[in-house]
Amino acid sequence: MAEKKQFKAESKRLLDLMINSIYTHKEIFLRELISNASDASDKLYYKALTENIGGISREDLSIQLVIDKDKRILSIIDQGIGMNEEELEEHLGTIANSGSFEFKNALDKGQTDVDIIGQFGVGFYSAFMVASQVEVFSKKYGDEKGYVWQSDTSDGYTIKECAYPSHGTRINLYLKENTDDENYDQYLDEYEIQRLVKKYSDYVHYPIRMDMTTSQKKEDSDEYEQVIENKTLNSMVPLWKRPKKDISEEEYNEFYKDKFNDFSNPLKVIHNSVEGTISYDSLLFIPSTTPMNYYSQDYEKGLQLYSRGVFIMDKASDLVPEHFRFVKGLVDSQDLSLNISREILQHDRQLKVIADKIEKRIQSELEKMLKNDREKYEEFFKNFGLQLKFGIYNSYGMLKEKLQDLLLYYSANQKKMITLKEYLDAMKEDQKEIYFASGETYDKIDSLPTVELVKDKGFDILYLIDNVDEFCMQMLRDYQEKTFKNINQGDLDIDSDEEKKELEKVHEDNKDLLETLKEALKEQVQDVKISSRLKTHPVCLVSGEGVSFEMEKVLNAMPDGQNIKAGRILEINPNHQIFVALQSVFEKDKDKINDYASLLYNQALLIEGFSIDDPVKFSNQVCQLMVDANK
Repeated sequence: MAEKKQFKAESKRLLDLMINSIYTHKEIFLRELISNASDASDKLYYKALTENIGGISREDLSIQLVIDKDKRILSIIDQGIGMNEEELEEHLGTIANSGSFEFKNALDKGQTDVDIIGQFGVGFYSAFMVASQVEVFSKKYGDEKGYVWQSDTSDGYTIKECAYPSHGTRINLYLKENTDDENYDQYLDEYEIQRLVKKYSDYVHYPIRMDMTTSQKKEDSDEYEQVIENKTLNSMVPLWKRPKKDISEEEYNEFYKDKFNDFSNPLKVIHNSVEGTISYDSLLFIPSTTPMNYYSQDYEKGLQLYSRGVFIMDKASDLVPEHFRFVKGLVDSQDLSLNISREILQHDRQLKVIADKIEKRIQSELEKMLKNDREKYEEFFKNFGLQLKFGIYNSYGMLKEKLQDLLLYYSANQKKMITLKEYLDAMKEDQKEIYFASGETYDKIDSLPTVELVKDKGFDILYLIDNVDEFCMQMLRDYQEKTFKNINQGDLDIDSDEEKKELEKVHEDNKDLLETLKEALKEQVQDVKISSRLKTHPVCLVSGEGVSFEMEKVLNAMPDGQNIKAGRILEINPNHQIFVALQSVFEKDKDKINDYASLLYNQALLIEGFSIDDPVKFSNQVCQLMVDANK
């Protein structure tokens, strides 16, 4: 009987920690054991290459999975290098002593055909998360004797000699019984095993095979029979590892739809391979439609992470910046430092370098799309332009230089989406500022009283319809030294000197009327002015500096809205008949001026899209005005 040995280096304590704490998901055990089998195959293949051993080729090596439901055993079998008694003792008796790590360090740097996955020496022990007992049968290549390592973790392990038919290793997992919290039976289901292989080990470069039971129709009969076939579960060669010239658009599209659960083809594919101090492959996609939950808190950004073709993480959020969170895809690198469980990235310099390179590549591709394929870019911007604006706003303008030339806004003059540079290129020589107006739709903005005169003077106006637009403009501040100007806020200063003098005279001549109107509306407005921004419309409501009307609406619509209110200024068109009517009422019946002031203010509120405080009173005032007009 084999002598029972105790785990070394406080291994029992470490083993308990690994089983209960290190791995987040129990299903990860299969990834670890398959990775170890792949490493063992690589070691044998490398030995054959360097020692000119005949009869061993990569094509002859594979990994076999076997399910015995009756005995509750799941087996992982390889024909790799195998282990002798000393190596079983060294690598399985001492947790965290990694044979793969030592082999990786010893590899000839010029040898590119071998790619070790395992580095940590602890992945094997993930088996105990699902197994109450583990057996490891192994025979080292070239040896005559085989050995079996066995443990249930309770009081150490045993190693004894055994008959094993060929070089390689077989790991038998005696699965635990189900509990209220855990279903271990799932690891005896061939379709669940197939799913796990596809998820975690699809690109291991040796075939992973398993006997699968399928139903086939009997010949010349309507009956079906159960047929067992040895099926390869993994695809082995990652699409992103193949040369771009050999990959068709259809292959990219099908990969994207299958991998990222989208029904539509991607709008843009970005396939990149980087070699150098830090090497990685990336395959990125810009979706052609906005995911349903994209602009919600439920949406998780991030790229899939692989290490040497082995799936590590589904949403590595640090690899893609927030302003490009719409990008889906994956990164595969052999240079990232992973933690002991290969589940979580350590925040190190390599990760930051890769993330920076990915950000620059996405930026470059968007700039090229804008320049060379405007129609496609506008389609992209319709879906994700809001994200770029949020990027500028959320960064307090720090991303201004990166993102401002990717923005598009609707032009009142050109009646299409344009860039800020295109706006500047079409500006009048004497134009000082970049004008914009905000509203719910382009049509509603176009009908605003304040738009008419600005357009009449030949100035273009950018129409803003997204909630974040004005906040974004505040963070941008200016573009190529031209400041942004809301045509519904503050003084426009677009009049000639003659027009300014004439306006000052009208204001002075009607000073008492304006003061009376202001007094009548003292609870609602900061001021009542003669307008320089109206052409044919009677009145408008503009805001003072600071918070604009659109900002007020957005902020107060938030769950924690604090009843923020923009300063209101009522402006009256001195060239409209309403002003003549006001002058007449002021001279003949000053008592009615309060009603006129209220009517004009409420009218201006409605134009700006605000509700009025007392709709019934407003309606009665309008009706009374109609009655008085017919007396």
